[in-house]
Amino acid sequence: MGKAASKLSNEDLNELKKSTKFQTKELKQWYKGFKRDCPSGKLTREEFIRIHKQFFPFGDPTDFSNYAFDAFDKDKSDAIDFKEFIIALSIASRGTKEEKLRWTFNMYDLDRDGIISYDEMLLIVKAIYKMIGPMVELSDDEASPDLRVQKIFRLMQKQPDEKISLDEFTAGSKTDPNIVMSLELYSGLV
Repeated sequence: MGKAASKLSNEDLNELKKSTKFQTKELKQWYKGFKRDCPSGKLTREEFIRIHKQFFPFGDPTDFSNYAFDAFDKDKSDAIDFKEFIIALSIASRGTKEEKLRWTFNMYDLDRDGIISYDEMLLIVKAIYKMIGPMVELSDDEASPDLRVQKIFRLMQKQPDEKISLDEFTAGSKTDPNIVMSLELYSGLV
């Protein structure tokens, strides 16, 4: 691709303006940074994990990074291209609460069957607890991943042997202050 790959094409730029909440100038800046950090035009799983380790030095973000990577990697190519990256970043930083909840649901739905099981949620929550390490003090009813998932299922009026649909996840998550707060984590940062 040579020089052509060093800039976003007008077609790609127009497509990304329609599918993200970024302006032309921002998209060009993000693309320049992405190409600087990922000259191949692809972000590998290993690079993605390394980036998360910089943000979570007191925990182990490896498992969470793998789950997040799979959510970013929409085409399942085992690499994140700029389009996948910028669309996910747009949702995380500027998306509506519903868009953020849908993206989060998709990350929790590990087998991509359109519902979240207790075991799927437990795997993600364990990864989050492992990632944050000892830096966050948790309430007694959330002191372990099991207790946190039990609390979420109770909040959504589900038993551990039941599954959660996107609509149930969206409705239930809006009543959990921790989930609502985590959705706003990236708002306004970019």
